[in-house]
Amino acid sequence: MAAPSDATAAAVDGRPGELLALSDWRRRVFDLYRHVRAASDPAEAWRRWRATRDDLLSRHPQSPLPEHERASFAGVEYFEYDPSARALATIAPIAPVTLDITTSQDSAYRFARFGKAEFELHGQSLTLELYWIEGYGGGIYLPFGDGTSGTTTYGGGRYLLDTVKGADLGAEGELLVLDFNFAYNPSCAYDPRWSCPLAPPANRLAVDIRAGERVAT
Repeated sequence: MAAPSDATAAAVDGRPGELLALSDWRRRVFDLYRHVRAASDPAEAWRRWRATRDDLLSRHPQSPLPEHERASFAGVEYFEYDPSARALATIAPIAPVTLDITTSQDSAYRFARFGKAEFELHGQSLTLELYWIEGYGGGIYLPFGDGTSGTTTYGGGRYLLDTVKGADLGAEGELLVLDFNFAYNPSCAYDPRWSCPLAPPANRLAVDIRAGERVAT
């Protein structure tokens, strides 16, 4: 789960407590995904992931939920766990390009496209582009939209990987793990004050992926 952020602004404004809270959020997310990668039972790992996300969203000072909504938060809504929503992707080469991905606030973040993930899901051959965050440290970023976007899931798409912030499902050998049960909403789905890069057109799938986080009903 991506951490909310504008650490630079927090530092400029002299809010060391916020920076320490943000560091704690990221530490807990990294620990959570470490457990997910090490678990022998993906379903058990998913249940722990859900419980930890609910705790972070309802109790942590860096939760993307507005503060006045946290006490009454009843938990994230998900599709039922689907073992067939887990895929292993081959990483295929693609012409590298640097691009700006639009955010929820009509700004943009700079990414480098470095490959494409090719995989089978529910009997269909699918492809998603992989992006590398431009900036210190970098990291794999994999957003996607699908046929549920704007109806039962967030219209701007969901995130599956955001490794610079800990959301890393790992690999099996040279195959990248794409388990859509762990798909989650960006922070801006909870509060529009967050600026989140959205799924670009190339990663909008013409299928319904009924796994992972839903929108609240």
